[in-house]
Amino acid sequence: MNGHSSPTKPIFASTAAICLKVHIIQSGIAMTQTTNQTVLPPPFPDHTQLPESDGTFVKNFQEHPQSILLTDSIGPVLQSLHPDGQYAIGQDCGIYWRETEPPEQGAEAPDWFYVPSVPPLLDGQIRRSYVLWREYIAPLIAIELASGDGTVERDRTPLSRTAGETRKPGKFWVYEQIIHISYYAIYPINSGELEVYNLVNARYRRLTPNERGHYPIEHLGVELGVWQGSYQNQTQRWLRWWDSEGNLLLTGTERAEIEQHRAEQERQRAEQEHQRAEEERQRAELAEQERATEAQARREAIPRLRDLGLTVEQIAAALGLPLEEVRSFMQE
Repeated sequence: MNGHSSPTKPIFASTAAICLKVHIIQSGIAMTQTTNQTVLPPPFPDHTQLPESDGTFVKNFQEHPQSILLTDSIGPVLQSLHPDGQYAIGQDCGIYWRETEPPEQGAEAPDWFYVPSVPPLLDGQIRRSYVLWREYIAPLIAIELASGDGTVERDRTPLSRTAGETRKPGKFWVYEQIIHISYYAIYPINSGELEVYNLVNARYRRLTPNERGHYPIEHLGVELGVWQGSYQNQTQRWLRWWDSEGNLLLTGTERAEIEQHRAEQERQRAEQEHQRAEEERQRAELAEQERATEAQARREAIPRLRDLGLTVEQIAAALGLPLEEVRSFMQE
């Protein structure tokens, strides 16, 4: 080494200028001209080509709001099914199904799952994971939001040991053969095509959607399907719940907006009714004033008609007043 460190290459390459010397012969005289040629660097990788901090490609910007959407909208259903509050929902939390070293090798972490008849807290502490050999109750449904094409989520590779090495089993095989999750949904974000499997006789059977394009989850009394719309500032295809009649299960915000809209409509109806009543009152008051003015004018005409020599009967007939009223007025 010569004691001088080599210059550090810049992280972000800029355009490079290459000097070219061009020999030009003009009028018998050799001349040298230097020109610059711009060379563009190779393109930087985009968001689909850069991995997570651990080197994997598993996350996307839709996954977090999608999990919240599923949890928020099904809340009233679960509260009705579990008035004692004994249920748990996991979002990207580990389900530990075997003891290994390191421990994470014995866990799968569905993007969203629901477990009935278990406490939401353990000994007053927030759950950090779901340990199958301590709780014994399998999740009723697990949902995987696949950033890729769903190949990893459909992996049926069984657990095996070869030459002292244990091969990690596929996610599909673990859910089907070990954890026994009743319903397994795979939703590749890019394609927006939902797959739902139901555990029948220890094997997953792919379900066919109903006439609404939804998948009934019988134990919950709901249907799972794909909804096109806007949520959390993203307009795209989302997984949503519907009831057994095909009515969309709304989020708390959506329910509040509908209630606000109903309250506004009720306020407008009440205001319109008040306005109609006020207009009717004003019309009645005006009519009464007109009748009083007309009656007063008729009474004031009685003396003039009497001075003309008309009888009481003639005055009453001419003014359309009761005979007794004319007589009473003339006696005053």
